[in-house]
Amino acid sequence: MNRSPSTRASDHPASAVENGAARTDPENNNHNNKKLDDDEQEQELDETKMSTERIFESKEVPPWRSQLTVRAFAVSFLLGVLFTFIVMKLNLTTGIIPSLNVSAGLLGFFFVKTWTKFLEKSGLLNQPFTRQENTVIQTCVVASSGIAFSGGFGSYLFGMSEVVAKQATEANDAQNIKNPALGWMIGFLFVVSFLGLFSVVPLRKIMIIDFKLIYPSGTATAHLINSFHTPKGAKLAKKQVRALGKFFSFSFLWGFFQWFFTAGDSCGFVNFPTFGLKAYENRFYFDFSATYVGVGMICPHLINVSLLVGGILSWGIMWPLIQDRKGHWYPADSTASSLHGIQGYRVFIGIAMILGDGLYNFAKVLGHTVFGLYRQFTKKDVGSVLPVGSHSPTPDSSISYDDQRRTQLFIKDEIPTCFAVVGYVGIAIISSATLPHIFPTLKWYYIVVIYIFAPTLAFCNAYGCGLTDWSLASTYGKLAIFTIGAWAGASHGGVLAGLAACGVMMNIVSTASDLMQDFKTGYMTMSSPRSMFVSQVIGTAMGCVISPCVFWLFYKAFDDFGVSGSQYPAPYATVYRNMSILGVEGFSALPKHCLTLCYIFFFAAVVINGIRDAVGKDIAKYIPIPMAMAIPFYLGSYFAIDMCLGSLILFIWTKINKAKADAFGPAVASGLICGDGIWTLPSSILALAGIKPPICMKFLARATNAKVDTFLGS
Repeated sequence: MNRSPSTRASDHPASAVENGAARTDPENNNHNNKKLDDDEQEQELDETKMSTERIFESKEVPPWRSQLTVRAFAVSFLLGVLFTFIVMKLNLTTGIIPSLNVSAGLLGFFFVKTWTKFLEKSGLLNQPFTRQENTVIQTCVVASSGIAFSGGFGSYLFGMSEVVAKQATEANDAQNIKNPALGWMIGFLFVVSFLGLFSVVPLRKIMIIDFKLIYPSGTATAHLINSFHTPKGAKLAKKQVRALGKFFSFSFLWGFFQWFFTAGDSCGFVNFPTFGLKAYENRFYFDFSATYVGVGMICPHLINVSLLVGGILSWGIMWPLIQDRKGHWYPADSTASSLHGIQGYRVFIGIAMILGDGLYNFAKVLGHTVFGLYRQFTKKDVGSVLPVGSHSPTPDSSISYDDQRRTQLFIKDEIPTCFAVVGYVGIAIISSATLPHIFPTLKWYYIVVIYIFAPTLAFCNAYGCGLTDWSLASTYGKLAIFTIGAWAGASHGGVLAGLAACGVMMNIVSTASDLMQDFKTGYMTMSSPRSMFVSQVIGTAMGCVISPCVFWLFYKAFDDFGVSGSQYPAPYATVYRNMSILGVEGFSALPKHCLTLCYIFFFAAVVINGIRDAVGKDIAKYIPIPMAMAIPFYLGSYFAIDMCLGSLILFIWTKINKAKADAFGPAVASGLICGDGIWTLPSSILALAGIKPPICMKFLARATNAKVDTFLGS
């Protein structure tokens, strides 16, 4: 996972990460939080001035096999389950997934450190806990929970289901429907999730050493892990974990308390009409969700404000005006879920903004990629580029001591190119033969074409991510929806074929950029590329089983799962399915004037992005992001209000004590997200067991309440 945004599910996975990374720089945290003692502060300043590898010079780097420990994968499995629940819940509610790298690094450090201290006291400790092992845990956890995103459980995969298909009148025939089942979901993920790993392995030296790509989130994670394993970093990490634990407990207990009041539809705190019943009807209310407040603390302020602006523009202005034209612009008898009614405007105008934003950023990142490659290959000073080969690089005085040590290890433990090529071709053959049995409308030659172009697109995504920290996985997925869907055609199950092709493409390009991020983290923590690759493979394999099982639990536990307005509406599943319908059937599904409005918002998204890039960062931070604005068009503003509250809390905290906010803000946010996220496990089990809450807390208008009292009195 690129520990995305802001909107990982929506093409901008990096802005939140970059912002979060800046707030959680461990060396700055150590420096800012130790001001009580002058001697200690001076000592810390000396330590931060020293090169990282000088600090670890006395510690021997363990062989790559020793970095892969049983305890590391045991902890990774537990954290992978926890984070999969969190990502799945966010996928099925808003589609906004924050960076969980900090939480993975913190909790991995805490669990293994506790384990080793216990063994050390009992005299049974055979192997100390190293930063390399910490990196393996972090890599495995994010690879595992990342499948919950790239697996499409909140987008293309669930968009194939009958539940989502019934909410539209188009393409809801049997050949365009594939209901979820554990068997085929696990099989599908296993045959498509590993290709991206093999596609970019031969390019790791070029990306990390020759081109020196930054990979901001990978670099930030490496700084965090490096600092944890210094004496002062470990001390701060303990305090951060303690803060995370407190807010984890609060969030979990708050979710448990709220459960008692949700005995029926529209019951409980999540339906509290904070700003009045009229605002509640237009989805403006605070729903007391600790998860969204925590997400708001991690996401940049601009993302949260953009969400609120989008909600006000759509549900506060546009939809009430369009509803006034009911009977003129669309049939008066259309159902709430019909694409020929108000729902058509909500869905397709939002899609237009998403596509406009995605196309603009695709062109921008592609331009960065091409320009960056041009500069690298036309660079005259070839001596400044480190050699790529199995031999050790020639020492260069212009290269820092840290880079010399890291490069030497990175090149020493190389992964053979023939291994990557054979792996890619072998899995591609198996996948091309297997997928048509899972999706009969997805012909083998569609898959072969995807796999021919996929390595190039995976490289572009990994390179662009290294420059900008943006993974455009879902943009490439949408490209596959339109091309393969149109190729298959409406009469041959093109909607289902397009969604399946989206899944194939998204998994390849997403895992490719994730692996390269992890290579960057491993490079900076002196972790072997081989251990990084093995950890990514094991984490991906874990995710291929954990994510479908967690999704299946949600799917079976809640009767209204995937229905608009329910607890888990899976909004992006509807969006992706309608994209596929649009690609196959054209614009026939759109109500009157909807196409014109789509054009307007598509070009508005492009223009707004252009203005943001033209005016510079100082002014751009006040201009909303179109992608974030589009999300509430379908969902409403309730989660945006929660996220803005989280943003406000962090803003005030920063004004009061910036050092503490920088150090503990991400830990508090992670605690809020993790506690509420893990509560979904017992709540799902209770629902499966048929145990219902005892109380329904519902809010009624005065007139409605009088009628109820009269009815009950009679």
